Amino acid sequence: MPQVAEYRGRFTAAQAERLLWRAGFGPRRGEAQALAKLGLDGAVHALANPGREQLVGPAPHDDKGRPLAPYDAWGHDHSWWLDRMVRTSRPLVERMALVWHDWFATSNAGVGSQRLMLNQNQLFREHGLGGFHDLLLSVTRDPAMLLWLNGSDNSRFSPNENYAREMMELFTLGAGRGYSETDVREQARALTGFRNDWKQGVGDVNFRYDPKWHDSGAKTIFRKRGTFTWRDSVRLAVGHPDHPSFFVRKLWSYFIAGTPDGATQRTLERLYVSKQYEIRPVLAAILKHPALYDGGRLVKPPAVYTAGLLRRLGRGIDTTAWSWIGQMAGQQLFYPPNVAGWDDSRWLDTATWRGRWWTAQYVLRPYALDPGKASQPFDANQLLAGALGFWRHPDLTPATHSALLAFAKAALGDANAAWKRKQYAVMTQNALRQLIAVSPDMQTA
Repeated sequence: MPQVAEYRGRFTAAQAERLLWRAGFGPRRGEAQALAKLGLDGAVHALANPGREQLVGPAPHDDKGRPLAPYDAWGHDHSWWLDRMVRTSRPLVERMALVWHDWFATSNAGVGSQRLMLNQNQLFREHGLGGFHDLLLSVTRDPAMLLWLNGSDNSRFSPNENYAREMMELFTLGAGRGYSETDVREQARALTGFRNDWKQGVGDVNFRYDPKWHDSGAKTIFRKRGTFTWRDSVRLAVGHPDHPSFFVRKLWSYFIAGTPDGATQRTLERLYVSKQYEIRPVLAAILKHPALYDGGRLVKPPAVYTAGLLRRLGRGIDTTAWSWIGQMAGQQLFYPPNVAGWDDSRWLDTATWRGRWWTAQYVLRPYALDPGKASQPFDANQLLAGALGFWRHPDLTPATHSALLAFAKAALGDANAAWKRKQYAVMTQNALRQLIAVSPDMQTA
């Protein structure tokens, strides 16, 4: 079988850092250098085959030092998951949980239970690098998904087509590819049988499959006839000839800008099928592809951007403000806008940019220098060097570097009185740190 193209250039800390941004949430201090020493093959293998989770750093808490209450308090679920992103020792596992949260987009706005949403989140963590067929089986019977797409309202007495349609349109085949309206109706019949109860003061409970509620009659799906059940429904969707192409293109889009060329697309499809629909081999091939290292940059999703800044500075979760800031930036975790997930084209627009600015500002709050107490050199070049050192020397383009230096010179030039020089130097240092964080170079990877 033809091999998928692999990057053959130098694999230095710069390439390792891009890999950590695409396959995780950016590097902590020294991580890119350590990963670079493994070489490309070793680095991808280490990310795709991690050991047991070891969360690094202090446990998260709210603004008053109290432990988070992710099952109960509004916004604590967002901060809880952000903490996992910041402290994880298995960044690709956590990043894939975010990918599947978008792929199988489920919102607590419809589920109404943070506990069920967190249980689904753990499902993605456990199955995110395994077989796609097994993952889809787990998602199909997951209580949060059953509520979100009316799976537990789908019975032989009153078939509901919501999950059947989205399973094919968004999860396995793509809109208008390989299925008809008849297939939607017949898939809905195959998926009947899930139920749950409602308990006063508790909510939705006792999720189960009840054969008495299942339509046991013959169905015709993708021109195949049988007394199909929900497991058959999943098997038929994943085994459909149009599924591999959909899977490869969609998975690729999370890690590499643009679309794969025809040869790469076909080779990845063959790899996927030959490996019995396993996710890990295809993902590893994508992470080694030259387009990841030589291709265009991707805008960091708000959660990735926030977690990356915190990891870079070694700061943990010590406030629950991240939930409303994430909402402002366009990505409140556990609340995707609809079943299609987040629209990546809106990560940097006039509506969400303010949230990006606030993200950087809140990340920097504990490190802000007091103009009345701190001191900084009254020199633009030294101030910029200090700000870059604060951020551990990110790789900035010459244009960004020039713009920052011009800003520093202009800011200091306004200090036309001797008593202003000390304060202006400190304020300029604070401003440079903020501007570096919101620069195009830090917003993308």
